[in-house]
Amino acid sequence: MQLVVARIGRAHGIKGEVTVEVRTDEPELRLAPGAVLATDPASAGPLTIETGRVHSGRLLLRFEGVRDRTAAEALRNTLLIAEIDPAELPEEEDEYYDHQLMDLDVVTKDGVEVGRITEISHLPSQDLFIVERPDGSEVMIPFVEAIVTEIDLEEQRAVIDPPPGLIDDRAEIVSSRDADEDADDDGAEEADGDEAGASATADGGTDTDGDRP
Repeated sequence: MQLVVARIGRAHGIKGEVTVEVRTDEPELRLAPGAVLATDPASAGPLTIETGRVHSGRLLLRFEGVRDRTAAEALRNTLLIAEIDPAELPEEEDEYYDHQLMDLDVVTKDGVEVGRITEISHLPSQDLFIVERPDGSEVMIPFVEAIVTEIDLEEQRAVIDPPPGLIDDRAEIVSSRDADEDADDDGAEEADGDEAGASATADGGTDTDGDRP
């Protein structure tokens, strides 16, 4: 099975190093010196990692045969792809490879359907599930124990206990908009009532005619 493990960013320095956006939980294994990676586009590879180091919180790689900034910059936005055994499991308990989590159904602990995992985003602070909802919209769910309470690979589902606003923020926005529209309608009705009262007064009625049933 082929999985994207990184995306090459801009060139760093003048000796062929590049920054990479890591898309694997095991960069020390997948992006280690000596690793041979396929690429997308295929014409850019395969690439063999020669050296790797962390600089200012970013992983820097140098590939065999890439010796200057021009060659490094030509690789920008190239995806790095590793060959992985589908049956392979992470060493740590309660860890999962991206391909195990992709397409899992996401439901709340009360059984409410949220959507389907379509992407795993690996950020410096945490990982995120990108979940496509039934209406086609997307919601981002932090992959932390406090929110994702269960991963059931046999049932192909992820159970979440979302804090307020995480998945129902759109409903709150709609509710707020409806309230504003109701307020506008009430204001219009009140204005109409004032106009009716003024008209009644002008026609010779009393000032209170407009307020009576």
